[in-house]
Amino acid sequence: MCHLSIRTTELLFISQCFLLCDRTCPSLMRSSGEEEHIPTSDSTSTWRRGWSKWGNRTLFSTYVVASGLQYGLGEQVFHFFFKTSWLGQEQEIPVFGDGCNIVPTIHISDLASVIQNVIEHQPKPYYLLAVDSSNSTMEDILKAVSSSLGPGKIQKRPFEEASLTQEFSVMELDSLLVNLRMEAVHLKELFSISWLCESGLVDNMELVVEEYQQSRGLLPIRVCVLGPPAVGKSSVAKQICEHYKLHHITLKETVSLSIAVLEDAVRSADPDADNEDSAAEAKELLESMKESMEQNGGLLEDHLLMKVVKDRLMSNPCRNQGFVLDDFPKTYEQAKELFYAEEQESEDGTSQISSSYKRKIMPECVLCLDASDGFLKDRVMNLPERLVQDHSYQQEHFLRRLDRYRENNIKDESVGNYFDELDTTPLYLEVSSSEEPDCLLLMQKILDTLGQPRNYGPGCHEVEEEERRKAEERMRREDQERAEQERREEEEATHRAACWDEWKAGLEGVRQQEEELLEVQSVPMRIYLMELVMPTLTRGLMECCTAHPQDPVDFLAEFLIRNNPFNS
Repeated sequence: MCHLSIRTTELLFISQCFLLCDRTCPSLMRSSGEEEHIPTSDSTSTWRRGWSKWGNRTLFSTYVVASGLQYGLGEQVFHFFFKTSWLGQEQEIPVFGDGCNIVPTIHISDLASVIQNVIEHQPKPYYLLAVDSSNSTMEDILKAVSSSLGPGKIQKRPFEEASLTQEFSVMELDSLLVNLRMEAVHLKELFSISWLCESGLVDNMELVVEEYQQSRGLLPIRVCVLGPPAVGKSSVAKQICEHYKLHHITLKETVSLSIAVLEDAVRSADPDADNEDSAAEAKELLESMKESMEQNGGLLEDHLLMKVVKDRLMSNPCRNQGFVLDDFPKTYEQAKELFYAEEQESEDGTSQISSSYKRKIMPECVLCLDASDGFLKDRVMNLPERLVQDHSYQQEHFLRRLDRYRENNIKDESVGNYFDELDTTPLYLEVSSSEEPDCLLLMQKILDTLGQPRNYGPGCHEVEEEERRKAEERMRREDQERAEQERREEEEATHRAACWDEWKAGLEGVRQQEEELLEVQSVPMRIYLMELVMPTLTRGLMECCTAHPQDPVDFLAEFLIRNNPFNS
């Protein structure tokens, strides 16, 4: 609940009606035997304090407006269901509880109109109920949301599961259980309101969905990638889809998916159900597609191919997030048939072209990749055999496809010319290298052209999960680096020890070699000393001992000179 001060002498309280439904207010609800009093629940404490302070009508004109659950320009309490449907990650949209509760609602713009009328007219009733004329159940609302944005299916789940969803506040959980059938009698009697959604959310779902997408910037990105075979269209398309979270549309996958859906529809058809005609149509279309593929070597005729591609582009996922149409259309005629806006008869009987269909699937950006024939041939020759088989790039087949592409684009009526006529100028990009830096530059140019993503950013729990993942990744990387550092240090220590042992072993070997060499080299000297020097020196010492000269050294020297064996 909140209050809004309008002027110095006027005060307006706004509350969602379910907060007041258990208390009696003069102009909202009357029951015999009940005393009129102010709501005293905790959720209305602000209202009560405001009333006690400003409730003196001699000083202020005070009004209480109890509104239904608000939607429009963001969808408030219904945002979880809009978001779940828009993302397309669930096969069924959850309905918490039995879904049979009647939910009073009002568009936020209609609520603003009510408040404006209260301010301008200052009516006598001081308690007003602001709801639209719908009496839709929660199941009705979520079915409409799922059909307009999501898979078209709902699944009832226990209400306790809603409390496990982090998207809901406590107040919003209470709002999901509202079960009130109300009528804004005073509004119709007192004011002439120009309603935007008087009939309610379900009847105006298309308008509300458009407001939801516009207010949150959830606008689809539609891209068409064209070019000769082997130029890299699929690689570019996949990178665009990964960056912007779009749907990659290829002919092969689209045809296979369409056949699978039709087979499932035929297989699960109930003869007693109301959709017997749609099951028969699905069976007829399936038989036509299979017959066409058998007669045309696995290819569909153009009219069937157009229907399949149109249905895929008009599916809720492609209309929500957008798509990248890969290598189609191939001719001017195919482009004209695919994006042609059908004529519809207007109220005055004149024929007008409806732009709704065209606006929903017309690419806002057309990328025309091109390369020289020599470059394309070299690229195909260097591809692995598996890729050659997957893309049918055998030499004869590839050259035939390349010639057909060049022939279709030489004509005045080419696919590029068709988009030029619709003021969607294609972006022509020349591919001249397969090196990674050149490919990155090409992708950066494409991303700059397309601009920022128009998708939901990560939620709080997703941010926490991403931070947790990054922290775990950082710890894992640090552990790996620490283990790697320890391994390197251990290897270095082992290497140092081995080198030390090797050096010691080498040093010991050198020492032994030196000792052996010295031993060998000392043999002649030893022989010389033993045979020639030592005998003469021994005799000289003996003579010196016998003679006791005053100078033994001179005596011994003279003796050696006299008795030199080489002088004899």
